[in-house]
Amino acid sequence: MWKRILSWFVLGFLVLSGAACSLSDLAARLSTPVPTETMASQEPVIVVLTPTPLSPGISSRADVEEELVIDIYARVSPAVVCITAPDEFGTCIGSGFIIDTEGHVVTNNHVATAAPSLLAKLADDRTVPAEVVGTDAGSDLAVIQIDVPAEELTPVQLGESSTLRVGQRAIAIGNPFGLERTVTTGVISSLGRTLLQEDSSFRIAEMIQTDAAINPGNSGGPLLDSQGRVIGINTAIQSLTGVSSGIGFAVPVDIIKRVVPELIANGRYRHPWLGVTGQTITQEMVEAMDLPVETGVLVFSVEPDSPAERAALRGGVRDVFVSGRPMLAGGDIVIAINATIVKDFDDMINYLASRTSVGDVVTLTIVRDGAETTIELTLEERPGNR
Repeated sequence: MWKRILSWFVLGFLVLSGAACSLSDLAARLSTPVPTETMASQEPVIVVLTPTPLSPGISSRADVEEELVIDIYARVSPAVVCITAPDEFGTCIGSGFIIDTEGHVVTNNHVATAAPSLLAKLADDRTVPAEVVGTDAGSDLAVIQIDVPAEELTPVQLGESSTLRVGQRAIAIGNPFGLERTVTTGVISSLGRTLLQEDSSFRIAEMIQTDAAINPGNSGGPLLDSQGRVIGINTAIQSLTGVSSGIGFAVPVDIIKRVVPELIANGRYRHPWLGVTGQTITQEMVEAMDLPVETGVLVFSVEPDSPAERAALRGGVRDVFVSGRPMLAGGDIVIAINATIVKDFDDMINYLASRTSVGDVVTLTIVRDGAETTIELTLEERPGNR
């Protein structure tokens, strides 16, 4: 037992000795003067974070990108007007852009017809009366005119839309929600879209799709390329909320060039017309109807007293169901216009709108009873100026 007590005593002595050494060492350290630089490091320090620098090449390109948009805005925004009405208290109901020194302003038809009388607010904050010169619901284009001295006008430069490519820069200027001369940027998302009108069975052709933000009030404003030239007129958006969802549509400038001179000269535009209804061929249709081709437009019906009827184009003769939908089978299949391939109904609409006029004779390549043949017909004016 005494041996055990002696062992505990020795162990306790060693522990206390160690603790004493540790405390002595700590005291010595605390009594040692701290170097000045160490004391200074204990003061609050404000650290300025420096972002990782861009490489010289990237930084230069970024500067060029900014300057390009800045320059385009400075040059083009004076041509953009806020279209309003006397009872709107200066609120923009849409946009427009000056195209010549005679005071002609291009806008959308749905903007020009939104009020009985119109005013145009210019970039210098003057508000002047605007007279409607011509309107066309079929392309949603209109021309209004303002009485302003030529030297005080800054017309836009019109570009081309036939050479546009998906991915190309798109710059929009307009008056969204009444916020005058707002610029947004994006790219061309797609080309050759068609847009169904609310009050018509006809579609607006050759639409440019863009992700540049377009909102209510942008309608009628210019869509520009990287040179600041007009490539389209901002017209509509596809949205579940009524505001930009990144899918906007613009009437291409090549259509503007076709329609606007007629609106200025005659107040209206005559759209070429075939007079058929039909459906783009799908694989389900090929299988259900045993069609001899896999692409083209199957004619369902031929309008009475139309160019198609005069050319003896044939519509469907029997009812069938394709994926649960009723259709007419047995009609002619249009596969080309003037040797230009027609893969779907949009191809036909776009060709007629961009490359033909009323009175033109066109050659349709069709498949009838399994055999390929051609039919000539003379295009007439679309009824009702729709």
